[in-house]
Amino acid sequence: MIIGYARVSSTSQSLDIQQEALVAAGAEKVFAEKVSGRSTTDREALALAVSFARQGDVLAVTRLDRLARSVGDLHRIIETLNEKGVAFRCLNQPGVDTDTSTGRLMLAVLGAVACFESDIRRERQLEGVKKAMLAGKYRGRPPSIDPSKVKELRSSGMGAAQIAKAMGIARASVYRALAV
Repeated sequence: MIIGYARVSSTSQSLDIQQEALVAAGAEKVFAEKVSGRSTTDREALALAVSFARQGDVLAVTRLDRLARSVGDLHRIIETLNEKGVAFRCLNQPGVDTDTSTGRLMLAVLGAVACFESDIRRERQLEGVKKAMLAGKYRGRPPSIDPSKVKELRSSGMGAAQIAKAMGIARASVYRALAV
């Protein structure tokens, strides 16, 4: 059985293209989610897909970066699949499958390249932010909490939980604002 996994990073993006490609490739079941790929900890659909897969199945994705953004995560996922006797296949990168030694080599190389590209992109973004800050064009996200308002509510006798509820913020944010 081919099991598909589709992922996009934000709720405004569509999963349709990935899901259609996976079904066209023979996926009988597709797990999909809208969540960042930086970590595998909050990716419930991925965990369900891996859990659902049985020996002899194939987990398929459209692109390698849909499965993992770091080489470490990629290797952990592939290792888990291998332990279960589940193969892995990447549709848009032919030759990337765990059925052959060449496919496993391609997987490792492409995973390392994807991680490198992500690091380079992040470095360029940070350089751009620093340059904009020096030019006075970037001020960052405006504060979402007014510490003086938190302190005012605290001095009126409200507790942290009450302040958090009144302002629609987390209790930890109240404590941070009070520490300023």
